[in-house]
Amino acid sequence: MLRKCSIVALLVLTFTAISLTSFSQSAGRQFSLGFYKAMADSNNYHSSLRDYMIQPEFELPTGDTTKKRSWFHRKLFSEHLLQYNREDYDFYASFLPDFLIGRSSDNGTTWLNTRGVIAGGRLGKNFTFRTEFYENQGKFPAYVDAYGRRTQIVPGQGEWKDYSHGKAFDFAYSSALLDYKAGKYLDFQLGYDKNFIGDGYRSMLLSDNSFNYPFLKVIATVGKVQYTTMWAQFIDMKYPRADYDNGYRKKWGVFNYLDWNVTKKFSIGLFESVIWQDSDSSGKRGFDMSYANPIVFLRPVEFSVGSPDNALMGLNVKYAFSNNSTAYGQFILDEFKLSEMTGGKGWWANKFGGQIGFRSNNIFQVNHLNILTEINAARPYTYSQRTTLNNYGHYNQPLAHPMGANFVEWVNLADYQYKRWFFKGEVMLARYGLDTAGINYGKDIYKSYNTRNSDYGNHVGQGLKTDLTYVQGTVAFLLNPKINLRLELSVAGRREKNAYYDNKELIFQFGLRSSFRQLYYDF
Repeated sequence: MLRKCSIVALLVLTFTAISLTSFSQSAGRQFSLGFYKAMADSNNYHSSLRDYMIQPEFELPTGDTTKKRSWFHRKLFSEHLLQYNREDYDFYASFLPDFLIGRSSDNGTTWLNTRGVIAGGRLGKNFTFRTEFYENQGKFPAYVDAYGRRTQIVPGQGEWKDYSHGKAFDFAYSSALLDYKAGKYLDFQLGYDKNFIGDGYRSMLLSDNSFNYPFLKVIATVGKVQYTTMWAQFIDMKYPRADYDNGYRKKWGVFNYLDWNVTKKFSIGLFESVIWQDSDSSGKRGFDMSYANPIVFLRPVEFSVGSPDNALMGLNVKYAFSNNSTAYGQFILDEFKLSEMTGGKGWWANKFGGQIGFRSNNIFQVNHLNILTEINAARPYTYSQRTTLNNYGHYNQPLAHPMGANFVEWVNLADYQYKRWFFKGEVMLARYGLDTAGINYGKDIYKSYNTRNSDYGNHVGQGLKTDLTYVQGTVAFLLNPKINLRLELSVAGRREKNAYYDNKELIFQFGLRSSFRQLYYDF
């Protein structure tokens, strides 16, 4: 009987995912695509820079009477476990469970046991804070397990230790953010967390794909212009520890992003960044004061000091057709030479990528029905460098798209809310070129571009041509909107196919879940 019920549930969820073409996970901390706001308002809202200080909260159904219920009922269904609201301060704290049990066609029973806590609040009018901690043990689907053993990390969640006699992973991580609004124009953030720049599901500029990292961010908003500077420190796990006093090798990054709401409908953002290693052959370098000025143009500075640092430039654009519908795009430029670009010979160092997408809330005039479709691509060797100490990565994962480079992807997402019920789904198709016989064809940004296969004739998908299909459907019942506590049932199918293998995996999961974290397993 149980087996028959499971089969029926799998068929229903698969039909849900396919029939909706793309029902989804959302971007950033936005669990629902409906949290996205398309048009700039009188407060000059800037949609492309996610505000991680704000925890989104689902809207309760009209007529919900939970606030009139008992203390126990309110804590379970509508409030934080601890919650204090005063004129001069606010404070909240909650337990965040993430308990999953499932089945993988390739790895047997899968499970996740996460005990998390969150606490945050406000002091006065301008200072807010938030911290989270998660202790985890889990046995993952076969493709995630293989990825973890190859990279030494759980995607987006840091390093793991063996658990259950090597069959599962044991890992813990935390995040924190302090935010101080210094008057009308300036906002200072000190965090150990993630960042995201863009209007889509993925970001080709800076995404929340990799693990947390420490950063200091200054945000200045004047009229229709918002300017952000961030200094951050990253970890390179490819180089062995010199000793246990120093830990892994480190690298630094500085990021500038200028976002201009040209009109309520149209905005344009200019992006630049530089990554450099903490120490090199000449000794300890540390934080380079050449990049300390928050309004300096980074590329000329990088050139003027004759450094081998990794500088990138990018563009983010958005046009809102209405309050609900938006077209958006990105362009990232790593390196290029104009003569080689126009020559059309596929020079290896013409390294760039891009994104184009469309998203709409309340589509077809159906409240809470949201969709997103986008295409992402990057040429071979984009984001890579001579050494991993300079590449565009952190904790063995890319800082931009999870597939690295040498790929093209089409991802479709959607979600729908009916009272406390949520339906989500995703259909993602990708093509990329894998390395074979020890030859670097440009997908893995953690391989030196000095090991490239050829100077000319490079194109997207070169190497072992591989097709990836990922489909997921999810049904959830919301218990508590404050922490996104929900009962969730999902099914996912993944197929990776090339000339050498055809890997298929079907994954079924059920659990009690909470929080607004976005963890990417669609790769």
